[in-house]
Amino acid sequence: MIDFLLDPYRDASALAIMLEAIAFVFGIASVWYARQAHILVYPTGLIATAITVVLLYRAGYLGDMTMNVYYSLMSVYGWWNWTRRHGEQGELLLISVTSQRDKVIAAILFALTLLVTWLVYRMFGRSIGWANWIDIFTSGLFFTAMWLMANKKLENWTLWIIADVMTVPLYAWRGLGMLSLQYLVFTVLAVLGYFHWRGIMRKNAAMRAT
Repeated sequence: MIDFLLDPYRDASALAIMLEAIAFVFGIASVWYARQAHILVYPTGLIATAITVVLLYRAGYLGDMTMNVYYSLMSVYGWWNWTRRHGEQGELLLISVTSQRDKVIAAILFALTLLVTWLVYRMFGRSIGWANWIDIFTSGLFFTAMWLMANKKLENWTLWIIADVMTVPLYAWRGLGMLSLQYLVFTVLAVLGYFHWRGIMRKNAAMRAT
């Protein structure tokens, strides 16, 4: 198992290994802060996604690269949305479940992401194999999950869990050992995040009811 994880790095440059390690640490930190519904999810996430864009571009995984560009932009939006005041009461954004309108928007975002990611592959003239189709599908899940998280919707964790579980073996097969391990940790944190957010949501609802 150790050899499997380390073999892809034997010919890698020290800079590439260092960048992947930094992305690994900040990526874990970002999901940890997301689990806590803490605003630091966004600055730590920005560092991780910016570095990951470079790594995935160099590796030629354009779908994942495109999604990480989006994560960076959505992190800026989420950072703003979590800190601004909402409604007549001027409250900070609270955790909630998706409305019917949210579900429609999420479905549209998912479908558009599949199309855009497919077009990215075609635009760069890359052949689309089975691994790329998984990449396209998980990109749709990640894209939608990030939007739901930026709006503090509980269901974002469900999409993260599904996509993370699919990404672990995919990155391992591609030889990106550290990123594969990172997504394994992401899966565990996403499960914990779901239950933690649900607890916060119920606590807030109980306080409003009193």
